[in-house]
Amino acid sequence: MADPYKVLGVSPSATDEEIKTAYRELAKKYHPDNYADSPLADLAGEKMKEINEAYDQIMTERKQGASGYGRQTGGTSSYGYGSAGSSYADVRSLIMTGRIADAEQILNGVPSASRNAEWYFLKGMVLYKRGWMDEATNHISRAIQMDPGNAEYRAAMNQISSQRNGAYGGYNPNMRPVGGCTGCDICSNLICADCCCECMGGDLIPCC
Repeated sequence: MADPYKVLGVSPSATDEEIKTAYRELAKKYHPDNYADSPLADLAGEKMKEINEAYDQIMTERKQGASGYGRQTGGTSSYGYGSAGSSYADVRSLIMTGRIADAEQILNGVPSASRNAEWYFLKGMVLYKRGWMDEATNHISRAIQMDPGNAEYRAAMNQISSQRNGAYGGYNPNMRPVGGCTGCDICSNLICADCCCECMGGDLIPCC
């Protein structure tokens, strides 16, 4: 494999944050979704694979201390490492401002080996914003499995569960139909109409 630092276009002395930024920029540029129905799709796919492998190699070496360059101040390195704050502040910002496609593009460019609990949570929130409740539930459940003590993930799951159980169009046994009537309403109305007919000498329901 080629020098991973050359693939990402960074110096071996680059910080973790600089490497992360370079990776994200390349992932945006060469992501296969940008080349759908394009004759360059295969080349873009190969380039994206090379970028992912280079990023994984650098992060693995740094994690093992092979390169001699430390982590970022505060214990947070690139995707998914460390616990001092979010590694996906930019993705969270995009989701908050409604730029779902941009957020998803960044998330999809993260190598599988680097997808931590927060990645699954944010991917779940992107799917939730798109209205894909089953997929959202699966991703956020995975996030909870990876980080059981995270209150944010559990709150999101509770919100989605509430919506799926009737708050937003699902089945809710306590809700009466809007703009219609139940079987009991129909029976009551027929009996009432029959009484009115009998009072006027008729009989709407002969058996009553």
